[in-house]
Amino acid sequence: MMTRSLESIRDELLVLRCQSGEQKALEELIARWQPRLWRHARRLTGRREAAWDVLQETLLAIVRSLHRLDDPALFRTWAYRIATHKSADWMRKQQRDRKLAEAVANNGNPRSLGIQQQREFESTHEPNDDVKRLHNAMGELSGDRQTILVMHYLDGMGIAEIAVALDIPAGTVKSRLYHARQQLKELLERTDS
Repeated sequence: MMTRSLESIRDELLVLRCQSGEQKALEELIARWQPRLWRHARRLTGRREAAWDVLQETLLAIVRSLHRLDDPALFRTWAYRIATHKSADWMRKQQRDRKLAEAVANNGNPRSLGIQQQREFESTHEPNDDVKRLHNAMGELSGDRQTILVMHYLDGMGIAEIAVALDIPAGTVKSRLYHARQQLKELLERTDS
């Protein structure tokens, strides 16, 4: 039997209140989820400014279609999935824009562009050495691996929930999570020596 946290029950009640038209409940739900969805979009896009754009699109989609969410218990997974799709839309648009700019710059000779995303880590306080080591090691992981680790360990999402949110099979989540842990462990061990 799955136990639900007080936070998830609170979200379910907020969703139900939103679906019955309570504006205050919608404001509270958005306030609760805005930071989490922004961080998720930032991890996926690799850019602060982009995360704000993606967050806006995500929140609009949530507000527009919240009335169609049949099971309020699925809100977290549903919200992450929307943010994942909006991030992918943003990245596709950026790639198209870059290719077009490259084609124009090369007199109509388009060539494939590699997308390099810089990872920044924000902190509101001075991190200790272990936190710095972890942040540095996480910065060396690919975006997919960072996302899987953060969703599982920081956001507390299970394999099935991550699979739905990222729209990938559960086996792929397990594999990526395993490889991300292994690579992170190796990176941390390398900094120990």
